[in-house]
Amino acid sequence: MLPDLATVPVFYHGYINKIKQQNLFAALNENSKELFACLEAIPQEKTTYSYAPGTWTVKQVVQHLMDAERVFVYRALRFSRADQTPLPGFDENAFADNADAAHISWESLLEEFRLLRRSTELFFAGLTDEQLQRVGIASEQSCSALAFGFITAGHAAHHLDVFKERYFG
Repeated sequence: MLPDLATVPVFYHGYINKIKQQNLFAALNENSKELFACLEAIPQEKTTYSYAPGTWTVKQVVQHLMDAERVFVYRALRFSRADQTPLPGFDENAFADNADAAHISWESLLEEFRLLRRSTELFFAGLTDEQLQRVGIASEQSCSALAFGFITAGHAAHHLDVFKERYFG
């Protein structure tokens, strides 16, 4: 089931709305297929491309996707385990500036991302309905573990759209 958008910070609505599946596991699985089909089709020589000065390269976007996925899953982990400690936000631009994705081979980035996504899928598949519905605070906003599962898939879908529109359109 999709999370109730009334219980999700507005900032994340666009990501969740990109997901058509009602089931989190189907959403992550379908998103993974589309995501890796797109990424695996990108030629090595295009991985350092950015569509305008000051925008991220393809490699930086992939590194960003992995960083954000780790943050979203960490939040879901904490919430699902009933940890009520408020979690801080994160600065995606600082992460990107300090990741140095340029030195990592394209093949290594893709392998790491495949493994990370599989871990994400298995993590969410192992949660009970009760755990998925548990809520916590991140970035001073209330959200559920379930929502962060859909946010993970929706965030990747968002960047796939950006790739199609601005990078390879």
